[in-house]
Amino acid sequence: MKALIAKLPKAELHLHLEGSLEPELLFAIARRNGIDIPFANVGELSRAYRFSNLQGFLDIYYQGMNVLRHEEDYFDLASAYMDRCAAGNVTHVEVFFDPQGHTARGVSFGTLIGGVLGGLRQGGKTHGITWRLIMSFLRHLPEKDGFETLKQAEPWLEQICGVGLDSSETGHPPEKFSRLFAECRARGLKLCMHAGEEGPPEYVRQALLDIGVDRIDHGNRAMEDASLVAEIVNRNITLTVCPLSNLALKVIGRVEDSPIARMLDAGIPATVNSDDPAYFGGYVNANFEAVAGGLGLTRGQIIQLAKNSFSGSFLDGEEKARRIAEIDALGA
Repeated sequence: MKALIAKLPKAELHLHLEGSLEPELLFAIARRNGIDIPFANVGELSRAYRFSNLQGFLDIYYQGMNVLRHEEDYFDLASAYMDRCAAGNVTHVEVFFDPQGHTARGVSFGTLIGGVLGGLRQGGKTHGITWRLIMSFLRHLPEKDGFETLKQAEPWLEQICGVGLDSSETGHPPEKFSRLFAECRARGLKLCMHAGEEGPPEYVRQALLDIGVDRIDHGNRAMEDASLVAEIVNRNITLTVCPLSNLALKVIGRVEDSPIARMLDAGIPATVNSDDPAYFGGYVNANFEAVAGGLGLTRGQIIQLAKNSFSGSFLDGEEKARRIAEIDALGA
């Protein structure tokens, strides 16, 4: 299966750019910016990437983000991610970025997005990778902070495809951001929300039925509610599942517990993604390999997951069809 996975072109729909900050690059940027970090070396930092829950991960995630200060830093981060995509035959990416985690530290929105766009464009030009940019709001902050971020983003909205909702899920239901997401929809932005990772099936229901999202990120716990599964299938809503992330954060106890196969069997267009690969130990191909082995996926299921990654993307219909036809042409 490893050869098949490597051969297939794939899209990644659930990737937090800040979560691709590898220890080596983190140290290099910290040195360049004269920032002290509480780890003696790359090995010590890597050993700190062991978490028991989402909040434990977020604590060190925001600490690592602190080294990013200048446009060059964000450029390097984005271009390094695109290089890794090219190595894994990932040909389209839809990348989340969390502006509130940067502007709260005094980094201007322009500095942040200028570097990110520059790195994505450079990677696209070098490797032929297409991309979309998704601005995520931090759900542990008040909705009014999200409105302020949306205002800051106005000069760049034509270059932002959609918005998302991430960070600590428990206690911060989708309905908390209903007005903000309605405004984003009115501005023509696509809507994504993390739901059903640690939060209950009700959070998935709110995102789907009350907010009207275009895509659900994670969505694991939707599988606990048969009527909700039926609604997801009826609406053809893509779920962006992140197996190694789920394993690292104890959302699942073993790779064998991933809901990917059950989602496919139910008719859900599930996809495989890496989430925060620098922290969770694997980019897209590693996640594919993990579930292929752990769940005993068939060649047909692996191919379907690759096709789902394009059909669930925010590419236009004609481009989606072209990418899926490329997979069919491989005769895999």
